[in-house]
Parts: sequence; structure tokens; C-alpha cells
Amino acid sequence: MYKQPAFTERKYKVIFFFVTALFLLWGIAITLGDVLNRHFQHVLHITKAHSGLVQLSIFGAYAVMGIPAGLFMKRYGYKKGIILGLFLYAFGAFLFIPAADAASFDFFRIALFVLACGLATLETVAHPFIAALGDQRTSDQRINFAQSFNGLGGVLGPAIGSYFILKEGQLHSNDLLAVRNLYIIIGLIITLVGILFSFIKVPNLGYAEHEAIETEIANGGKTIEKKLIHQKHFVFAVIAQFFNVAAQGGTWAYFINYVHEVMGFTDEKAGYFFSLSMVMLIIGRFSGTYLMRFLAPYKLLAIFALGNILMCLIVAQGYGWVSFIALLFINFFFSIMFPTIFSLGLKNLGRKTQLGSSFIIMGVVGGGLFPPLMGLIANENIAAAYYLPILCYAVIFMFGYRYRNLTKTNTRLSSEL
Repeated sequence: MYKQPAFTERKYKVIFFFVTALFLLWGIAITLGDVLNRHFQHVLHITKAHSGLVQLSIFGAYAVMGIPAGLFMKRYGYKKGIILGLFLYAFGAFLFIPAADAASFDFFRIALFVLACGLATLETVAHPFIAALGDQRTSDQRINFAQSFNGLGGVLGPAIGSYFILKEGQLHSNDLLAVRNLYIIIGLIITLVGILFSFIKVPNLGYAEHEAIETEIANGGKTIEKKLIHQKHFVFAVIAQFFNVAAQGGTWAYFINYVHEVMGFTDEKAGYFFSLSMVMLIIGRFSGTYLMRFLAPYKLLAIFALGNILMCLIVAQGYGWVSFIALLFINFFFSIMFPTIFSLGLKNLGRKTQLGSSFIIMGVVGGGLFPPLMGLIANENIAAAYYLPILCYAVIFMFGYRYRNLTKTNTRLSSEL
């Protein structure tokens, strides 16, 4: 009789919930970047395309830090990897002090880059860490559950930014002092979290339990380890994650602009609606985690990708409230994409799981390259800019649609080798 594998083991519960909390912390940081995008347009007098470099600074750090973070984690373990990530996060936040004093957009980009190096390190470590805290058959559920708290951070980020930075009529709504003070507080909180985490005992973990290791095959009495480039499901996951975060970066970067220009709301009110869209993301992740009990994750991924193709088509028409509601629903369908692509890509990588995590994190650079492209269109027509993410969701649909065949190809190649 088949027994449903446990969500996680009792011995892992404390560390599981602590690592899950980290997902919330970088969710706040990522979405605060989208608030800064709009604020810098106003205070530093830059165009939408130029402000899109905020996302390039954030997501570009993922491309730079992905491999070093993975190598650091492989050598020193999950715990020290997380501490390194928290240190860089806090240091980047404190760099906002001289950046605000200099009123320099380039200095802010440097601070955001350092902070995002911390975020990239945390993500590189946390995803395989969460996946390893139990049976591989429930790793998709664990990662989606943890990513739900990333969604909660996404709700808090724009709400905090709208209140402290974009709120009209407050003393420092037209300068950078509010930004400076907010990031001092963030830096202090992250420093405290890092100190607390240093006292937590972390078990020695490899890859997920009960993993069907397909990376090792017998050949003439010798063991040959398959290269990652030969794992087709992994390679496609890196590509899909690139386009997934590209769509996320562009959609979020110009959300406030869209609501302001199409709906006529203030920046502050638009920021609160951005938080509401993140509530949709949380609902989508919890719903997706539940639906994965009955529907294979790759099938659900393909369905949600089709949903977002339809939503982007409606948003691009600029139909007022109809398009605005579709804009909110983009985050609902987007919800499961990042964690599901991540977990599907890491399946059966065995001892190369940590290195694989680094490459998938590097795919996040798409979120830095896409917003400036959308910004060029948004300078002329903010609604029409939302045609571009359709290309991204088409790639994600193909990944989900072909995933089962990709894994079958891996198995066939193993037997041939």
C-alpha cells in the first residue's frame, strides 16, 4: 500500500521554519526595488527606461553571485552560506546611507547590487536547503510553501515602501532621506537575524532523501557522473527561469506606472495596489501547493503559463478596470512559477544539486535585462509594454508541457551511456 511521504521530518521543523522566514526577508527587498524604481523617476528625474537599471542592478547580481555562492555553499555548508548572504544583505542596506547623502543614482545602484548579492546567496542556498529537508517527492510542496512567505514579503515590501517613501504630504516624500532611514532599519534587522541564525544548529545534509539518482551510471565497472549540460530538464529549467524572472521584473517594475497612468491613481495608492497583487501571489502559491497533490507540478505550471498569456493580452489593451484586474491576476498565475521551475530543475541531480542551484539562480539575470527593454516601450505606451512578457510565458509553457519527455530523455541517455 502506497504511503504518502511526509511534508518534512520532525527533526527538521525548527530549521525549516527559520529558513522559510528568509524567503520573506528577500521578498521584501525585491519588491522594495520596484518602489524605488518609481521614486527615483520622480526625485532623481530619470526616464522609465533609465530607472529600469534598478532591476538590472538587483537581478544582475544574481548572475555574478550565483556560481560563487554555490561554490561557497559546497565548501562551507548551508549555514555559513546563509550567514554570508545575510551579511551582504545588511551591508548593502547600510550603503544606502552614503548613496542618499550623495543623491547619486549610480551609488544607489552599487548599494542595490551589493544587497542583491546577499539575496542571490540566500536564494542559492535556501532552495536546495529546503528541498533537502525531507523526501524528494514532497520537495515541490516544500519549496512552494516556503515561496509563499516570499509572497508575503512581496506584500509587505510595496506597502512599507508606499507608506515610508511614496506617501504624499509627508516631510520627505520629495527627497531621499526617507529611503536612507528605511534602509538603516532594514540593515539593523538583517544583522540581528544573522546573529540569531549563527546560534541555530544545522544538520549535515546532502540532497533530498529517497532521491532517484540518475547522475551516476555504471559503465564497465566504473562510475560515470553525468554532466549538468546533459540533464535536459535542468538546462531547460535554467532557460525557463531566465524568462520567468524577466517577466516578473518587467511586470513589477512598471506596475505602479501602469496603475498611475491607466487608472489615474496616485503613486501611493498604486503602491498599495501593488501589495494587493502580492496577496494574489500568496493565494496562488497556497492554491498551487494544494493542487500539486492531485496534478503533476509540470502540468500545473503549463496551465498557469497559459493563464498569464491571456492576462498579458488583456493588460496590454489598457481597458481600464478590466485590464487592471487582469494585471492583478498576473501575480496569481505567476505565483508557482519560480519555485516550481526551481524544484523541477533540481530533480535527480544528486551530488550536483548545489551546483545546479547556482546555475538556476544565474538565470534570474533575466529580471535585470527585461525591464529596460519594457521601459523603452513604456516611455511611449505603458500598456503596450505588457505584450513583451507573453514571449516569456510561452517559453515557460513549453518547459511545463515538455518536462515529462525531457526526463524520459535523460533516462534513455543514461541507459545508452
